[in-house]
Amino acid sequence: MTNVRNTVLYTGFTNNLIRRVDQHKNKYYPNSFSAAYNVNKLVYYEVYQYVYDAMARERQIKAGSRRKKIKLIESINPGWRDLSNDIPFGVITAGQPSQ
Repeated sequence: MTNVRNTVLYTGFTNNLIRRVDQHKNKYYPNSFSAAYNVNKLVYYEVYQYVYDAMARERQIKAGSRRKKIKLIESINPGWRDLSNDIPFGVITAGQPSQ
């Protein structure tokens, strides 16, 4: 996820992507990093069947450089469009790259 100017990158994983994106957009956790930096735009996500796979991928992405994260995002979303309205119904377990 990122902010409107695409300057902040945030990586996390969740078992309900739609709910988690909504929490970011509505600053459900007002004292969090994502609320402080207005991280509310979903620019990349991956779907996993098993939570351990999603956790491992999150760690891998977080360990990567900013450059690698940007390359990953642009591989599927070159315009950095907000993908939150395009999440297919039924997506439950997912990882979300950035920072």
